[in-house]
Amino acid sequence: MAVIAWRKENNVAIVEMCNGLNQMNKVFTESMNQCFDEVLEDSEIQAMVLTSTDEKNFSQGVDVQWVGGKLAAQENQEVIDFMYGMNAVFKRLLLFPVPAVAAINGHAYGNGAIMSCACDFRFMRKDRGFFCFPEVDVSIPFLPGMIGFVRKAVPEPQFNQMLLSGQRASAVELEAANVIVKACDKEALLPEAVAYAGAFGKKRGIFSELKKRMHKELVRIIDEEDPEYIDALNLFVAD
Repeated sequence: MAVIAWRKENNVAIVEMCNGLNQMNKVFTESMNQCFDEVLEDSEIQAMVLTSTDEKNFSQGVDVQWVGGKLAAQENQEVIDFMYGMNAVFKRLLLFPVPAVAAINGHAYGNGAIMSCACDFRFMRKDRGFFCFPEVDVSIPFLPGMIGFVRKAVPEPQFNQMLLSGQRASAVELEAANVIVKACDKEALLPEAVAYAGAFGKKRGIFSELKKRMHKELVRIIDEEDPEYIDALNLFVAD
């Protein structure tokens, strides 16, 4: 079964994570980056919506069991490659040359929430699922780039509260804080996200250039500051 799949609805690419919890490991990053390549090869695509086929989860974030297994087996390079691959996914979403819209249909935890923040806009199902950064409870610090992605989407006071408390937020709360465009009923989520994404109709060249200039500092942080932590496998904080 595919980890990532995509289909086209008019001029909108609908990218679906289809692996249950949609936890992120090396296979996930490779599949997502390949999917982005395929989407961009289709010149008719003018927007992209990222969602999940799972009934309960958008993405539960990093596959901690996979990472732990690789570290225990001293396969450190696999973990390093995964982390750079994940940064590539985040950065490509940030700079995608068409509107990238997350349709958050369930729980978005950790890296799953961050991935939605890397998108340009977010919609979320209002009757199921929470948006949460649980890293403070599992002693996993954010990379500098991750902090930048979230700050792009979440107002500073709310980010401060969520980051340091691990507190969960609902779609209704996120809509009130302008983190998401709209909290939607289950059946309306994907159609509304697709309609919103498809309404832009902008040329790729100008869209890409605007995003490059707008996010120049965040790209610098990813490229220049994150490697210090990734290469050293500085992933956990001891009590």
